[in-house]
Amino acid sequence: MKKSYVPIIKIFGLCMAFVVLVLLPPFYSSYWITLVTQMLIYAVLAGSLDILMGFTGLSSFGHAGFFGASAYVVAILTTRYQMGFFTCFVSGVALATGISLIFGLLVAHATGVYFLIITLALGMVLWGLAFRWVSMTGGDNGIAGIIRPDLGLPISLKDPLTFYYFTLVFFIICLALIIIFVRSPFGHSLKGIRESESRMKVLGYHTWLHKYISYVIAAFFGGAAGVFWAYYNGFVSPYDMELTASIEIILMVILGGPGTLIGPVLGAGIIIFLKNFISAYTHRWLLIVGTIYILTILYAPQGLINLINDWLKGGEEKAETEGVT
Repeated sequence: MKKSYVPIIKIFGLCMAFVVLVLLPPFYSSYWITLVTQMLIYAVLAGSLDILMGFTGLSSFGHAGFFGASAYVVAILTTRYQMGFFTCFVSGVALATGISLIFGLLVAHATGVYFLIITLALGMVLWGLAFRWVSMTGGDNGIAGIIRPDLGLPISLKDPLTFYYFTLVFFIICLALIIIFVRSPFGHSLKGIRESESRMKVLGYHTWLHKYISYVIAAFFGGAAGVFWAYYNGFVSPYDMELTASIEIILMVILGGPGTLIGPVLGAGIIIFLKNFISAYTHRWLLIVGTIYILTILYAPQGLINLINDWLKGGEEKAETEGVT
C-alpha cells in the first residue's frame, strides 16, 4: 500500500496560507492589503452561513440582514455617540443575535424551499427598515464617516496594514470557534439533521431546537463580521442587507464547498477577487460571476474543496489498487 499524500498536502496548504496571510502582507501594496482584509471579513461571514447550509442543510436568503444590522449599530454608535470598539462590537453582535432569536422562532420549523421563502421575507423586512427609517439609518444615503477604533495601543488601526492584522486575528478566532462548534457533539447532531431529520427525531433529538440554535449561532458570527465590515468600509447602506448581498454569500459557500469551513473561506476569496478585479473592467461582472456559478453547479456541485478531496481520494484508491496488484 502506497503512502497517503493527503496530510502532506494539508500541511503544505497551511504553510502557504501562513506565508500569504502572515509573512507577506508588509510587502503588499495598499490595494492588496485592503482587498485581503475584505476577503477575511467575508470569509467569516461565509463561514457563519456554512453552519446553516453545510452542516444543518438550511439555505438562507436573509443572512445579510444580520451582517448589515450589526454594521448599522457600529455606524450609529460611532458617528453619533462616539462609542468605543468594545461597546460597538458587543452592541452590534447583540442586536444581530437578538434579531435571530426572534426570527428563529418563525424559521426553525421550516425546511427546504419554505425555509428559503421565510428567510427571504424576513431579510427584506430588515432591508426595508434600513431603507425607510431615514432618521435612524440615513435611508438610501446610508451612514458615512465611521472612524476605525482606537484601542489605546501604541499602534493605530487607521493604518491599513495594522487593521489587516487586527482583522486576521479576528478571523482566526472566529474560524477556531466555528470549528470547535461544528466538531462538537452538537455539531455532529446537526449533520444528522442534514442527512435525515426524521431519523434524528426517531432517535430522540429535538430537531427544532437544534435548528434554532444553529440559526442563532450563524447570526452571531454574521453579526461579528458586520462589525468589522463597518470599520473596514467606513460606510454602511441598505445595500449591505439586500437580497443580492445574501445571494453573494450563498455563492461563496457553494463555490468553495458546503460543510467544509475551509471551502467558504476559499469561495469568499475568489468572489471578492472577481468582484473587485472584473468590475474594474466591466459593469457586467455579475454576469461573469453567474457563469462561474453555473459551471460550478455543473462540474463541481459540491464545491471546489470537495472536488479536490474526491480527486485526492480517487488517487489514493488507485494507488492502493496498484499496490495490491
